[in-house]
Amino acid sequence: MSVKQLARFFTTEIWRITRGDVSPLRYVALGLVKKVLLAVRFFTKKRVLSKAAALTYSTLLATVPIMAVVFAVGRGFGYNKYIEVWFRDALSSQPQAAEIIIGFVNSYLVHTQSGIFLGVGLLFMLYTVLMLVSNIEEAFNEIWQVKTSRSVFRTFTDYLAMFFVFPILIVLSSGISIFLATVAKQMPDFLMLGVAVRLLIDLTPYVLMSLMFIALYVFMPNTKVEVKHVIAPGILAGIAMQGLQFVYINSQIFLSSYNAIYGSFAALPLFMLWMQISWSICLFGAELCYTNQNLDYYDYDAHAGEISHRYKLMLCALIMSRICRRFAEGKSPYSLMELRKETTIPIRFVNDLVYELIEAGLLMEVTSDEKGEQSHFLPAMDISCMTMGMLIDRLEAKGTWKIDLNLGELLSQEGRKAIELRSEYLKKARDIKLQNM
Repeated sequence: MSVKQLARFFTTEIWRITRGDVSPLRYVALGLVKKVLLAVRFFTKKRVLSKAAALTYSTLLATVPIMAVVFAVGRGFGYNKYIEVWFRDALSSQPQAAEIIIGFVNSYLVHTQSGIFLGVGLLFMLYTVLMLVSNIEEAFNEIWQVKTSRSVFRTFTDYLAMFFVFPILIVLSSGISIFLATVAKQMPDFLMLGVAVRLLIDLTPYVLMSLMFIALYVFMPNTKVEVKHVIAPGILAGIAMQGLQFVYINSQIFLSSYNAIYGSFAALPLFMLWMQISWSICLFGAELCYTNQNLDYYDYDAHAGEISHRYKLMLCALIMSRICRRFAEGKSPYSLMELRKETTIPIRFVNDLVYELIEAGLLMEVTSDEKGEQSHFLPAMDISCMTMGMLIDRLEAKGTWKIDLNLGELLSQEGRKAIELRSEYLKKARDIKLQNM
């Protein structure tokens, strides 16, 4: 097989293979390949590396305030020492950065308690923390193609709960590690059992890191994420992060010249580079979660912006006719997945086209504030007034900027005739009701 044929297979032919064309084992293998291909393509096309850079900047600003909150909660419950040990272990590849951040955090808490930064300091802390979490949620929602963010109430309650639960999880993980280490020391005479416990201790960081990514992938997007679809990406992301730690720790000898030039200042660029790679791993894992859950609905590898305007009008008319007909029958409104099953239009098309119809004032979204609850869609006006002509006119006129031109003077007689023909075409199309299509 030539390179050209191989490229055509991975770009076109692989997406046309159905379950009945190949054996079950080969179909599963092709599914894994398609998931990785989609994740890589989305990762590059959506400029995820730029999002990772933005999150790196936000993280750099919010690291001290966030750790100040975590340390403050830890001190309130009396386990701040465990949190400090965990933080040093988490940044074992960046020991200088860990020392600097812990110093900043302790100074931050001392000044806050003394009242020097009680007003401005708390506001800055809340702003940087909310900005970071908001940027993370925005990045995950864009990956999952979620159009609506959490409400203010859910943002406050969800993130407040996260900041209180996070220190507790740190203490539990530290306690498990200490318990396993103690058991390993007390079993020198049990050769096989001692080896097993030591192996379990070595695997503990990988397990904890994987669990952290799995929880992040399930919790952060403002949509329903099935746990079974994030387990494999979460484990891969956890292993990749531990591999990054290993590389950084074992490459310190190569960075000695860098430290000799920049001194203690070298900790900042190295920490930012580590953070950039970490966020890239995290976001690529999120892309894998999305493709893992939604591969069955990628009948075609395209989105609404890549189809012709004529075909888009036809698909919008098909969607609107189903929604209007369901409304006229007095049945419950469609969700996106129900529209996909009813019309057989790929889910990405349905998602993009429905929100274009909302922007055009033809549909309205009905949703609850609960995470994972599906949105439903209703006609935005009396369905007796909704016609094919109105659909075409609104979609073609969608936009906020308009130039007032004197077409009577600028156009010739043939040009004015073309405008009249279009007006007659829209007038006749207004006789066709969408609910009857």
